Amino acid sequence: MEYKFLEGIKTPDDLKKLNISELNSLCAEIRDLLINTVSKNGGHLASNLGAVELTVAIHSVLNAPDDSIIFDVGHQCYTHKLITGRYSDFGSIRKENGLSGFMRPDESIYDPFVTGHASNSLAAAYGIYKANALQGKNHTSLAVIGDGSMTGGLALEALNNIGGSKGNFIVVLNDNKMSISKNVGSMSTHLKRIRLKPGYYRFKSGTENLLFKIPLIGKPIHSGLSRLKKMFTRQVYRNNLFECLGFKYIGPVDGHNIEQLRAALKIARDQSKPCVIHAITVKGKGYPFAEQQPGSYHGVSAFDSHDGIHENGEACFSSVAGEALVKLAENDKSVCAITAAMTTGTGLTEFSKRYKNRFFDVGIAEEYAATFAAGLASAGMKPYFAVYSSFLQRSYDQIIHDTAIAGLPVRYLIDRAGIVGEDGETHQGLFDVAFLTTIPKMTVYSPASYKELVGCIEKSATAESPLAIRYPRGKEKYSFDYSDKDFTVFSNRGRIALVTYGIISSNALEAQQQLLTEGVAADVIKLNKIYPISDKFCDVLSDYDKVFFFEEGIRKGGISEHIVSRANIKSHKIIAIPDRFVPAMSCEAARKKYLLDSESMAKTVKGE
Repeated sequence: MEYKFLEGIKTPDDLKKLNISELNSLCAEIRDLLINTVSKNGGHLASNLGAVELTVAIHSVLNAPDDSIIFDVGHQCYTHKLITGRYSDFGSIRKENGLSGFMRPDESIYDPFVTGHASNSLAAAYGIYKANALQGKNHTSLAVIGDGSMTGGLALEALNNIGGSKGNFIVVLNDNKMSISKNVGSMSTHLKRIRLKPGYYRFKSGTENLLFKIPLIGKPIHSGLSRLKKMFTRQVYRNNLFECLGFKYIGPVDGHNIEQLRAALKIARDQSKPCVIHAITVKGKGYPFAEQQPGSYHGVSAFDSHDGIHENGEACFSSVAGEALVKLAENDKSVCAITAAMTTGTGLTEFSKRYKNRFFDVGIAEEYAATFAAGLASAGMKPYFAVYSSFLQRSYDQIIHDTAIAGLPVRYLIDRAGIVGEDGETHQGLFDVAFLTTIPKMTVYSPASYKELVGCIEKSATAESPLAIRYPRGKEKYSFDYSDKDFTVFSNRGRIALVTYGIISSNALEAQQQLLTEGVAADVIKLNKIYPISDKFCDVLSDYDKVFFFEEGIRKGGISEHIVSRANIKSHKIIAIPDRFVPAMSCEAARKKYLLDSESMAKTVKGE
């Protein structure tokens, strides 16, 4: 397809020169480019396809960057990037040194806030709005948030704080009936029930203006009609949540109809109180494969755009964890599985089908999930909370206060632990070891293979205190056998030891073989249970002349630092992620950059 209109958009102001027909043609070009680019680079496809018209309409009415626009999570901001001067660089999205897959202020003045995780857009956008107001700037702030993200506690806290205030603040609720998995809970049910039309607000506004112009009787008539309207609304719509919280509610509107969207945005822009525009969209709009399977096409790797994605059916750590949990639940009716809107991503689809009464998708609410799991554990059940490492960060207080203090045996299945690749800083699983090992009574395992993962899950059924099993994204590299020992020594009778854990254990073994061919004998010590650290392990390390630690996690507070502070080691060197965030790049490139690949390990040992 020729991108005639898209090539002419240098800034959002260029949108204002186009009529509705031309804007629709622009959207068609954008949708085609999204499919072609994501099919090559991977990325978030279905969510972006569903937000094309919505984004174009917003930018055609508001005046960014003076008006702040934040996309919750940011996994639907590709159109935003294309019409804010990044079209020529769009082919680099999610590549090393290329455009981020999310909003980044260091990338563009049109990105006012770092995004990546759900439910924070309302709080951030309102903070920006208040900051502008305090500085005498009369700018609009707008947050685009999905119905899935609206289940998050942070979003609900923001609604509570913002509602009833004064000022030009707009919430666009992008309602596609999904987050990643299908939406659940009472918020989803409530949104289904809300059915008002934007034409009503235009009629209401015009009627009010007319009545106020009628001498003497205009205001009393308006007052009476207003009371009647409120009574009617309460009866018919059972108190719209947003209006109850002090917002003006506009919608639902067709989220793929630019004319309707622009009309709603203009109404909201001219209000003196916060507004919610309820836009109904189709996740995956315009690409049949994504429309039919929006969950599968939420985040994708490269694929053939003509045929769609063909899953090869190969196992990965997520699917193996899910299968192991299903088998555990077959013979133990106390086993429960919990996810925060990530049923497919964490491998729990089969569990959700076979044990519906013991499966709990709580929506995007990791804090709630952690405390809910603690409640289950306190009453005799065996809860397993499957969650991505970077999302578990939200639950830190709940793990300490609601779980560990009481010593409750909640099991955390921590997916995407370590480097995750092209999603970049906001999704790297590099902090879980550092923050979990600060918590008393916590046990942490880091299996490097499928067999180890299954063994850890089976053993965890007898846990009597909080326990975490962390595992990487993707597939195993080496099939380590499961061992119930705290550590395993792969000995070459060397005076040098390479200490590591998790998926990069295979890299350490490759480095060991490479060193041996060069006449350097080194032992590899693979931690199976990485915390607490056993006295026996510390004693073993004292026998080596030099110990090299390789850790795919943040160095500060990592296992290596814990060991060094306890063990009597003659000489050591720690190779871990330094004091910085890891940007988007492939997992292989990141490991090489931070000296965690086998070649770099061997060079480090040799002092090169």
